[in-house]
Amino acid sequence: MRPTVSVVIPAHDEAGVIGANLDALLAGTSPGEFDVIVVANACTDGTARAAARPGVRVLETSKPGKAGALRLGDAACRVFPRVYQDADVRLDAASVRALAAAASRPGVLACAPAPEWDLSGVGRVVRRVHRVHDRLIAPHRALAGVGVYALAEEGHRRVFPLPEVISDDGYVDASFASAERVVVTGARSVVRPARTVRAHLARRVRVRQGNRELARLGLPARSLRAGALRDLLAAREVSILDAACYLTVLATDRALTSLRGERTRWGTDASSRRE
Repeated sequence: MRPTVSVVIPAHDEAGVIGANLDALLAGTSPGEFDVIVVANACTDGTARAAARPGVRVLETSKPGKAGALRLGDAACRVFPRVYQDADVRLDAASVRALAAAASRPGVLACAPAPEWDLSGVGRVVRRVHRVHDRLIAPHRALAGVGVYALAEEGHRRVFPLPEVISDDGYVDASFASAERVVVTGARSVVRPARTVRAHLARRVRVRQGNRELARLGLPARSLRAGALRDLLAAREVSILDAACYLTVLATDRALTSLRGERTRWGTDASSRRE
């Protein structure tokens, strides 16, 4: 049968999770329903072997870089719409179908699922930081920070070939007006935040570097509303201890970003996908 949607999954050293996430993606699908391409880029583990299964095409490249892996997988796609999924994010078949249906609607050029956070194994401090951070960015979240986005053919023409950017989802999100992109509430991506303060800081530094790069390209990230944290405290959505943990880690993250300076290559640091 002709595929109804293409799914591109760039994967750098994801042997530990790629198999289970592909099984979740393909469960309940008809043979050939999804055109799935995994791009194992600059891997030093068994990512390509772990991804191999019926219904999945695995491409390998020695060249590091997520943007390059996305371009390689995209060039191999057979159909539109196209879904781009991070290898460590779980997405089921029903969510892919919902994204494809949304991307096929007139006027919708891009879409993304709503995130579901897997907090198992997350330390207490990071849980508090995540609680505040998630509530602060939730009103602004669209295509970025959920590990998955989908493009209609017209939307694809606007952003591909994807340039060499740290934050591909940030670039894609900034390329569309609010009326052109939607969050599909019937679709869910299961996202695992950083488990430790150290991992969270590494991720946040990377996000800030990506945002600075996009700003230089004329695509600045949306700013949080002044007083948003105060409003969360007043509404008792977060506690004073939550806010204190968040502000302490935030100050550290900003200091580290200043010290780090220039960007590092994708695959040598923590993932940059989260806002």
